[in-house]
Parts: sequence; C-alpha cells; structure tokens
Amino acid sequence: MQPAIATPKPTVQNAPTPAVSAAPRKKEQANLVPYLYAAPSLIVMAAIVLYPFLYNIVVSFSNMNLDHFREWNIKGLNNYINVITDAKFFWLLLKTILWTIINVFFHVVIGVFLAILLNKNIKGKNIFRVILILPWAVPQYITALNWRGLFNYEYGSVNLILSNIGIPPVQWLSSEWGTFSACLIANIWLGFPFMMVVALGGLQSIPDALYEAADIDGASWYDKLVNITIPLLKPVMIPAITLGTIWTFNNFNVVWLVSNGGEPSDQTHILVSWVYKVGLNYFRIGYAAAFSMIVFGILLAFGWNFIKKTKATQSIY
Repeated sequence: MQPAIATPKPTVQNAPTPAVSAAPRKKEQANLVPYLYAAPSLIVMAAIVLYPFLYNIVVSFSNMNLDHFREWNIKGLNNYINVITDAKFFWLLLKTILWTIINVFFHVVIGVFLAILLNKNIKGKNIFRVILILPWAVPQYITALNWRGLFNYEYGSVNLILSNIGIPPVQWLSSEWGTFSACLIANIWLGFPFMMVVALGGLQSIPDALYEAADIDGASWYDKLVNITIPLLKPVMIPAITLGTIWTFNNFNVVWLVSNGGEPSDQTHILVSWVYKVGLNYFRIGYAAAFSMIVFGILLAFGWNFIKKTKATQSIY
C-alpha cells in the first residue's frame, strides 16, 4: 500500500481590485453640458418672466395704489373679492369672450380657405403668398393706427367706399359697438395670415395618395374635406387655435389703438385693456394685479381643458 501523497493547499491570492471606470463620470459631465449652455437664457427668462410673475402675485394681495405706492401692505383677498363682485368684470368678460370667438372663427375659416386655394397649382401662387402674409408681417401698432384712420367719419376710406356704393357713412369711432366692430375688422385682417401659414404647412404634409384613392372611389370634394383634410389638419390646427385664442383674448394693441384708449367714455374695452387702464391710468395697482391673475387663471383653465378635450396631442394614425 502506497502512502498517500499530501496535496499542497492552493494559496488564495487577493483578487486585483478592478479600476473604477471613468465612463459614468464622463457621462455625468456630458449630461451637464446642455444645462450649462441653457443657463444664461434660463437666468434671463427668470429675470424677465418668473420674477415679475411672482411679484405680481404678491402685489395682487396688497393695497398698492397711488397713495400707497412705496409703503404698501398685504391685505389678503380684498382685491380678488372686489374684482369678482364688480359687475363690470362680468360685462367685460362676456365682451372679451365675444371678441375672441368672432376673431378666432374668422381667422380659422379665412386662413384655412386661403390655404386650400394656395395649396393648389395656380398661377402666381408665390406672389399671392407674399401679399396675404403682409398683414402679419407689418407691426401691429402701425396697422392698428392705419385702421383707425380708415374708420374716420369724414375722410376715412371705409366711409368713402360705403358712400360710393350708396350706403350712408357710419360713425365707427363714436359709439361703443361701432368702435368695437372697427376693432374686430382690424384684428380679423391682422390674424388670418397666421392660421393660413399653419394650415398651409399642414396641407402640404398630407400625402397626395390619400386624395388619389378618394378620387378613385368617387368621393366628392366635401367627402375629401370632411374625411381627409379636416382630420389630418386637426393636430396642426388645434394648437394654433389654442395659441390664437390666448393671443386674441389678450390682444391689447388693436383694441387700445383703434379705440384710442377705450373711447368713447371707456366703453370699448376688453379685459386686458381695462387692466391696463386701471393699473397705469387710475393707479389701482393692487386691484389691477388681482384682475390680471384672474385673467391668467381663465386662460390657463381654457388652454388645459381645450387641448385635453380635443385630444390634440394624440396621434392621428
């Protein structure tokens, strides 16, 4: 019997510690680069947007006015209560809603109609595009002042045209609804090019094969409009309508300049122009700040619910 040979025990050596990879650290540094690039613009936006907005919220709870311009104090919800209990607020709200609905309706209808025409193969299409986009390209305050001159009773072009076709001249700028109608006409002329450009971009993205297939099936122009054009334009037009509604609801320039500050007798106002009048002409700054926050809340609620109910963010396919 052979003696057992003792096998030596293997010596366990300490495993080398793996070196810490520098890849995650480099990745973290790379992720910070976009924020560093965006930091200057974020700081500027915070300075010119966020700070005034927060300051306006604070002022809306204060008694800041001409008598308490520097030594103002927080007074709670007094300004908000005064705004909501003022009958003028609800009249201005109804008038602003009417102003917004009429404007946006004609902006969309005229804009989409012109976009459909410009999307066809017509002669001079590029020239028509340039001409039709001019109202949007010209600064608003210049256009508004020009329209105020056009509606002048004695020498305005609008009354001259009416006289030539046998209609008596109209006192456009001497009555509440006459001035309001003048503001509507001016703003409709200003607003349709934006909707036209948006709709034209949406139309050009619709495949021609869909219309060709509809022609083969014998579909009429109405069927193609309802079943192809409108559904495929919806994802483009709903955000544009939302923006157009907010812009029109807060359109200060046209109302203020065409009506010359709400004339006659502060009767031609919408919410935003009245806020300006109260805050900077009557110096009821705390009241105007609360008024503006209520307007902001109305627009925020509208924008959120409108996009949610219309399902504008959902895919069309």
